[in-house]
Amino acid sequence: MSDLPKLSVTLEPSAGHVAVIPDTRDDVTASGIIIPDTASDKKSSIGTVYAVGSGKDKDGIDASSYKVGDRVVYGQYAGEEIELKDENGKNVEVKFLSADSIRSKIS
Repeated sequence: MSDLPKLSVTLEPSAGHVAVIPDTRDDVTASGIIIPDTASDKKSSIGTVYAVGSGKDKDGIDASSYKVGDRVVYGQYAGEEIELKDENGKNVEVKFLSADSIRSKIS
């Protein structure tokens, strides 16, 4: 399990949804120049579950098979992104996904 940031707020996703913190991805060019994820239009589709909504949503989707700390793969354009602050004031990207947008767990 990776180290999850401590957010300055408490998250409780709606039923059938999970909050995921996407991995940061730095690309390296052939000459060794690091291009940070903030300079790229490619978004990570892998992240770590931060919070899980309890119960089923109106369509019967249940997120209970996921738990905090699970590494997951999801659709690149799935969900909604927001930025929150961690306890040190640093911005943290959080993505809210329906459980059916998650394609796989990574072990």
